[in-house]
Amino acid sequence: MARRSPLGPVPESAVLRSRLERAREAAAGTGLLIAPGSDLRYLLGQPGGSFERLTTLVIPADGAPALVVPKLEAPGYDGLPLEELGVEVVTWVDGDDAYGLAADRLRGSDRVAVSDFTPALHVLALRDALPKAEQTLAGPIVRELRMRKDAAEVEALRKAGAAIDRVHARVGEWLRPGRTEAEVGADIADAIVEEGHVMADFVIVASGPNGASPHHALSDRVIEAGDIVVVDIGGPVAEGYNSDSTRTYAVGTPRDADVAATYAVLRDAQQAAVDAVRPGVSAESIDAAAREVIAAAGFGDFFIHRTGHGIGLDVHEEPYIVGGNGLLLEPGMAFSVEPGIYQPGRWGARIEDIVVVTEDGVEPMNQRPHDLVVL
Repeated sequence: MARRSPLGPVPESAVLRSRLERAREAAAGTGLLIAPGSDLRYLLGQPGGSFERLTTLVIPADGAPALVVPKLEAPGYDGLPLEELGVEVVTWVDGDDAYGLAADRLRGSDRVAVSDFTPALHVLALRDALPKAEQTLAGPIVRELRMRKDAAEVEALRKAGAAIDRVHARVGEWLRPGRTEAEVGADIADAIVEEGHVMADFVIVASGPNGASPHHALSDRVIEAGDIVVVDIGGPVAEGYNSDSTRTYAVGTPRDADVAATYAVLRDAQQAAVDAVRPGVSAESIDAAAREVIAAAGFGDFFIHRTGHGIGLDVHEEPYIVGGNGLLLEPGMAFSVEPGIYQPGRWGARIEDIVVVTEDGVEPMNQRPHDLVVL
């Protein structure tokens, strides 16, 4: 039977043990201090929580790892196979020197890598506790492991993709003239949970001219007949892995005569980028595949963001599908492919799928049609 923490299923002990060891190897003599968050969930199976009291996973260059955690918060880590993993649990109470406890396990380290999103109050205190150690970021170390998803992680992404596809299949239940973006968004957020997510992490319903703003969220704008509406939604499933999918809808017949032709360009660009995904090609080449189609049709100035971002335990993580990123794709890398065309004051459109690089090509995690959905 799979273990469960208070926040969901926990990977097998052998998987976590391998991750801890690979993190130590990747650190190459650098001590690691991993704060609560997605890196901690990747390494231990539980993200924990970030509070004013110090919690950190200490992975020394040599010796057993230790979880330094306030005694009052230690029950939150019940269900984790810490003893099997050889992780010492070091609890402390108010008045103890928590930073000294963490530092004691890194004495002699010339270099210490701290999680990217460790609160500054902890970073500075840890620096004082380890005054002779150079401090750097742990992100570049851990992301090298997290970028390449294993079979269980890919399966969790498939589960998330199928769940968000089911939500998009229901958008016609809520998206209609006379309702506000916020009203539609509330219904979609409920459906994201109903269809298998733990929560709705984000909901974008961008109607009419709001669709020209890629990160528009929700507003009180009343949806009108003829509007083009960008719906970008996602959230985590129980395993912690996220969905993220965008489809573009027309509320009845589009009022603008150029919608069909412009949208066809976007659809071709998104397909060209997906078709270009395979091992050994660069991340920037996928961006270029989408961008070239859009630019050739005269819309280059209206594609104003990167083509994609990695996804996993975080909605946005490595690898980033953007010009200038020469990273060569490898099997297991997962990311979005989401070109868009945004015409200020008029309307916008985006198509987004999550894809995973396979041994010889690509597997999309989303299966909804890419055509403009006319409701």
